[in-house]
Amino acid sequence: MTDTTLSSSVTVSDTVVTDNTRRRVKLYALNAERQWDDRGTGHVSSSYVDRLKGMSLLVRAESDAALSGSLLLESKIQPDTAYQKQQDTLIVWSEGDNFDLALSFQEKAGCDEIWEKICQVQGKDPSVDITQDVVEESEDERFEDVSDPAPPIELPTPDISRLEELHDLIISCLVPLRREKLSLALEQEGFLKKVLESFRLAEQNNDTNALQQLYHIFRNIFLLNKNAIFEILFAEELIFDVVGCLEYEPNHPCPKKHREYLKRIANFRQVISIGNAELVSKIHQTYRVQYIHDAVLPAPNAFEENMLSTLSSFIFFNKVEIVTLIQEDEKVLKDLFTGLTDESTPDDKRRDLILFLKELCAFAQNLQPQARESFYKTLTNQGVLPALELALPLHNSAAKAACIDVLNAVVEFSPTIVREYCLHQAADADDDQLLLNVIIEELINDKDPELGGAVQLSGVLRLLIDPENMMAALNKSEKADFLNLFYKQSMNLLIEPLMTNTIGEKPDKEDIQNAQLMWLLLELLSFCVEHHSYHIKSYIINKDLVRKVLVLMSSKHTFLVLGALRLLRKVLSLKDDLYNRYIIKGNLFKPVIDALIRNKGRYNLLDSAIVEMFEFIRAVMEDIKLLVSHIVENYSQLLDQINYVQTFRALKLRYEQNQDRSKERVGGIDSVPALLRNNRYRRDPRQLEEEEEMWFNDDDDMEDGDGVVPASNSPEVLGRTKADADSQLESIGKLLDKKVDSLGSGMRNIGNSLSPRSSPITVSSPNSTSPNAMPLSTSLTSTSSDTKPGLAKKSVFQQIFATLQESVTQIGLVDYEGDSDEEETEEHDESPTPAEEDHEKLEPVAKRPRLT
Repeated sequence: MTDTTLSSSVTVSDTVVTDNTRRRVKLYALNAERQWDDRGTGHVSSSYVDRLKGMSLLVRAESDAALSGSLLLESKIQPDTAYQKQQDTLIVWSEGDNFDLALSFQEKAGCDEIWEKICQVQGKDPSVDITQDVVEESEDERFEDVSDPAPPIELPTPDISRLEELHDLIISCLVPLRREKLSLALEQEGFLKKVLESFRLAEQNNDTNALQQLYHIFRNIFLLNKNAIFEILFAEELIFDVVGCLEYEPNHPCPKKHREYLKRIANFRQVISIGNAELVSKIHQTYRVQYIHDAVLPAPNAFEENMLSTLSSFIFFNKVEIVTLIQEDEKVLKDLFTGLTDESTPDDKRRDLILFLKELCAFAQNLQPQARESFYKTLTNQGVLPALELALPLHNSAAKAACIDVLNAVVEFSPTIVREYCLHQAADADDDQLLLNVIIEELINDKDPELGGAVQLSGVLRLLIDPENMMAALNKSEKADFLNLFYKQSMNLLIEPLMTNTIGEKPDKEDIQNAQLMWLLLELLSFCVEHHSYHIKSYIINKDLVRKVLVLMSSKHTFLVLGALRLLRKVLSLKDDLYNRYIIKGNLFKPVIDALIRNKGRYNLLDSAIVEMFEFIRAVMEDIKLLVSHIVENYSQLLDQINYVQTFRALKLRYEQNQDRSKERVGGIDSVPALLRNNRYRRDPRQLEEEEEMWFNDDDDMEDGDGVVPASNSPEVLGRTKADADSQLESIGKLLDKKVDSLGSGMRNIGNSLSPRSSPITVSSPNSTSPNAMPLSTSLTSTSSDTKPGLAKKSVFQQIFATLQESVTQIGLVDYEGDSDEEETEEHDESPTPAEEDHEKLEPVAKRPRLT
């Protein structure tokens, strides 16, 4: 009595029916035709069954009107049954000699849970995919002094009258325990050849029943998945008979014509003369086996998916062997590249050669890394890049596609090889003949409506200009040299379609093919902005490229509008001051805001992308007040209308906060005379000498003090004595002397290189109206007895002292902590008060000193 019951009348009281989808399964059983029959859908559980005296798998049908939760399966988990887990959701096993069952789970978690139960009963690790080793099990059975339950298989005589018997035997032996023995029996010398002789006889006699039996026989032989059997079936003298057997599928009224296709339509044509007979035979065999795998054999179902893995491996190793044999045959490669690099080669011949090279590169993808490296080095030495340069402009679509595939394979393997070739070319070839320019021309002139070739070529170009794969190059100057070449000789050609299409306020061409090309170019430019800091920045500003790109914001194609916006967003993300000033000067936010207004608040990707860009400007921690001010001051009236997001309100608030801070700082220096304020809030336009720059940057010795005397116009402050001023200036002079000593003798000569603005300057006291003001050099000498003689020359230091000497008689020295250079720029234009205009004005110093 079998331990399996497929009956609707049996019930088990302790089986729990659950509606959890984790336990939901489909039950399958293998029929006599080796097809899987669906026995129903239900929920699986595992529990102890008294009648079977062991843990069992129970499948109870889903409750419906017909079955009402009846039991579909009750199978005891036998300790020696080979359970197999497939594809994470299948459990397959055999019960008896010819009865296979399978559970297909809806969820992986349920399959894992039941699998753990099975492995627990059998004492196996749940990480295995099969619970029993078939080979070890059969060896143990032979080792024991018991009769072998699976004796060697005896095959019937392979004639037409016994084909049905052979068919039934093969079906019964497809279970794991007997598959190996069946394979050994079929490998007997001459047996499969005799079966195929029966096929020829049945076809001559038009014996439909025998032909359909042979179809099933050979289809199941393929499922044995044995390489030794494939070697027999794919021999030159038998392979067409094997294909013939698979033409007579019972479900089709007329036989298929696979042999006719292989013999007449798919004729093998030698583009290059190959003298190696073994190589020719291997090429023929690989093509035919690939055809059998792809077209002749029916698509495997879920349970047979892994049963053709050996056939795939057979094809794989054949391809590896073909590549190896061609590499070893120097004559084949020489003839191939001689034809490809000869400019006089006819286009038809060149097309065939490039298709041959494409197939060769496709086969080479199966090589191991070391062997693949050797293969591409061989191609490079033979001249594959000059060959591609000549073949790319071919008008034949198949040849062009093949050429692009080969180029892509070479660049993906080693972009450095292509860069070195381009750099070598640049020295002795015209721009039009550069491989780099040939690639760009084919990209922008692609006639395919879908731009399939242009997409591939843009990927090739991106790999070539990617600095990330230049870092490990042996040639350390590769990055600089190649990018210089690209921007000097190729960039203009690349963006020419973009420049000509954006001459006016709207794109000139709006057809879909041209729009797709514009998008590809924008993607490449965005990549350059992100990865090429110096080259692309110079190029964008010189060509006013962002303005041209933003013309596309008025395109009718939303994806193109988003592409243009993406490039601007890449530029902003760099937070580069030069870029920011370029955007402000060109008023480049206008097309973006116009696009936002045209969108009319629709909740779409364009709206979200624009809002995100302004949110970035508002929220970024780095100092980009210039952009915030520019946006609010120029577009606040338009942006105030947008209230469905808080971004623009927050942007305006950020602007107001910046303005308040500026006013607070301005208020703190309102009482400072214009003479001092100008010195602290204006920059000298001349370029600082190196020693002066060192002095101003090195302020470690001069610490910010606590505060000092507040600025005031009160009589107490204005009435300070000259002695107080002299005392403070004396202490300042000592600090400056200390700084000068630390810089060495180089600082003593600064005065010789000053501009005419540092000519002798006289300063008068606010209470003095005498025209005979004391020279600055004299006052410096008299206020500090420790002043070095070298400082008596007219230098920028003298301007500092002159300013301090005049202002200190009116106010105390005040150190404005935390002031930034940008704050100087924002506030230096404030007009002086009438009282301040009475004072003599000095030229601004290059950088304010920090004094205590």
